[in-house]
Amino acid sequence: MRLLAGKPLISWAIDAAKASGLAANIIVSTEDEQIADYVKTCEVEALIRPEKLAVDPAGVVDVALHALEVLRQQGRSFKTLIILLPTCPFRTAEDIQAAVQLFEEKNGRFLMSVSQYTHTPFAALRINDEQLLNPYFAEYIGKKSQQMPVAYRANGAIHVLDVAAFEEAKSYYAQPLIAYVMPHERSIDIDTEEDLQYAEFLLEKKFSNL
Repeated sequence: MRLLAGKPLISWAIDAAKASGLAANIIVSTEDEQIADYVKTCEVEALIRPEKLAVDPAGVVDVALHALEVLRQQGRSFKTLIILLPTCPFRTAEDIQAAVQLFEEKNGRFLMSVSQYTHTPFAALRINDEQLLNPYFAEYIGKKSQQMPVAYRANGAIHVLDVAAFEEAKSYYAQPLIAYVMPHERSIDIDTEEDLQYAEFLLEKKFSNL
């Protein structure tokens, strides 16, 4: 419900889902009555999940599996599941469309949106108990970043899943896992106050250049 450019984060996900034209059923899973009441004003469905799915170690996979099971008990079954986290507001309807198209072209079972690391993880260092630095990947120490492998991170924006395969694997990291690559500027994942401030900055910069 935190506002970004005057709009709750959850609305960014809902609006992108609607604009994609692909989601026959848009369902928000939440344990929070305020969120449930709000999303109903957006003309989408709220599914109340138990409190145990709102705290660690429960995660998105558990939440999605719960939603599918509840819907099945209601006589509603689905072939494909698209997960859109509200913390990734800059994913667009076009991203959703392109991800689903790629998923279908490859007869996919699992697709995850990713973006390239801005700083290579292969140069990462760890600090031991004696406050000494050691490399995680010793073979890359001293090499330029251009000599290191290109690495990608999950950005949380889009997952497209074959429901049967997902329920069997109980993971969205299962193989074969298709990559939908997104640019850094649409891959913001808001987990902290600083992330939210950075997102606001990007929006201000975008509109100031129009």
